Amino acid sequence: MTLGLINANPIVHAKKERVARCEDSHCCDAVDPLDIYDFVRDIRDPEHPYSLEQLSVLSEESISVDDKLGRILRITFTPTIQHCSMATVIGLCLRVKLQECFPPHYKVSSTDLLQILVSQFAVNKQLNDKERIAAALENPNLRQLVDECLYSNEL
Repeated sequence: MTLGLINANPIVHAKKERVARCEDSHCCDAVDPLDIYDFVRDIRDPEHPYSLEQLSVLSEESISVDDKLGRILRITFTPTIQHCSMATVIGLCLRVKLQECFPPHYKVSSTDLLQILVSQFAVNKQLNDKERIAAALENPNLRQLVDECLYSNEL
């Protein structure tokens, strides 16, 4: 579902090779940024058939985990253009994916947007409000867009 291209010609980067990890998912107690990156790197951009990794919206360095403070996951992403109207949808996709992949005792901290100083506060407020997220996901069109971004590569 493409709503009209805001950035018709994004710069597309090659996908990085996945790092081999231990096969026993219970061998490590702590979650590290690479674990999180592996879960979210293939989320498709809402406007393009490319992943967030390919568009450099997301990188390994933009993810941090703080196990000492209640297992807070923080993801900072950079939209492809400064005033991206899809920034909230990207943040919503990241939150939904992380909620699906990690236990409830992990808290997803605000998804900060780089280079968007004016709208950063408003977007983060929306993404950190559980009621707003639940209401957004009740909208069938928005839910379909999120699902397409999250699961289009799994088909």
